[in-house]
Amino acid sequence: MKPTSLPKNPCFSSGPCAKRPGWNLDALKDAAVGRSHRARIGKAKLSDVIERSKKVLAIPSDYVLGIVPASDTGAIEMALWSLLGERGVDVLVWESFGNGWASDCKSQLKLSDLRVLKVDYGKLPDLNQVDWNRDAVFTWNGTTSGVRVPNGDWIAADRQGLSICDATSAVFAMEIPWDKLDVVTWSWQKALGGEGAHGMIALSPRAVARLQSFVPQRPLPKIFQMTKGGKLIEGIFQGETINTPSMLCVEDALDGLKWAESIGGLSGLVARSRANLAAMEAWVANSSWAAFLAAAPSTRSNTSICLKIVDPAYTVLSEEDQAKHAKSIVSILEKAAAAYDVGAYREAPPGLRVWGGSTVETSDIQTLLPWLDWAYGEVKAQF
Repeated sequence: MKPTSLPKNPCFSSGPCAKRPGWNLDALKDAAVGRSHRARIGKAKLSDVIERSKKVLAIPSDYVLGIVPASDTGAIEMALWSLLGERGVDVLVWESFGNGWASDCKSQLKLSDLRVLKVDYGKLPDLNQVDWNRDAVFTWNGTTSGVRVPNGDWIAADRQGLSICDATSAVFAMEIPWDKLDVVTWSWQKALGGEGAHGMIALSPRAVARLQSFVPQRPLPKIFQMTKGGKLIEGIFQGETINTPSMLCVEDALDGLKWAESIGGLSGLVARSRANLAAMEAWVANSSWAAFLAAAPSTRSNTSICLKIVDPAYTVLSEEDQAKHAKSIVSILEKAAAAYDVGAYREAPPGLRVWGGSTVETSDIQTLLPWLDWAYGEVKAQF
């Protein structure tokens, strides 16, 4: 039967993600609009985002953290273009974004000593294959596959290379072993529920040393430049951004960080996201048609929760029909205002993707689940 109760917030997109509970436009009333980001008030707000982020995420005191252009994509590209080329590079690929970083290393940076460790959606590469005499590039959580690395144990403590991690769908929802990561990037629009177009980059002392000692044999656009005259541009990591940020977005990021602090910081954020996954796991365990795309429970994401359809009546269909019916489920859910933007990523296998990050209420996940069953039933009747 068609459910009668709707989620209070049907926004389950994997980016931009749901705003924190209770958010409304009043959260932006103190934004420094019409003011220069270089004025005292602008610098103070930008610096506040940096300092609150460090505190909530428990970033080590000897790491630097900056706000950079172009969301997480800009942050990770800044790292790749500025740091890679001194030694060989291993890139781990198990979903779309990791594949994009590998493609850039090969086709844009044209690295001569490049290894790509690639597997299909739902799996992880053999992490033991990574050579820590080389640099390594990887996502902590595969946003488009729902597969995450289980921990940081596979990263060598005595590594000679740098560990460069795209963690945009992991921070604020998962515990990050900072001592194992030299570069970490993310954006406000993922687990913080913020607005788009701004990224953040955290650098360990080892990454800073590489920046100051290595000059890549390629031109660097201004928005990628983190050093001048062989020295770190410290202002970037104190709120003096490379280009002009949106002060509305900055205010929204501050609102998200203050909310995170109010629920207990990182431990509260992680607990909320894990509760969302637990609700999905209980439902999947009894589902006749849905399963997790992640092959192993230990690698299952608690933010970008990716589902595949395993009903034999569906799996015998052609790939074209499978994709068509999966899209129909998404369309039905949207028309019913039960869930927005829950389709699988365009390059991923057909299925569903439900954001379970910290800003999503578990009660909304629980209310959504009967709608998933109903929508699938509606589509199955068309097979």
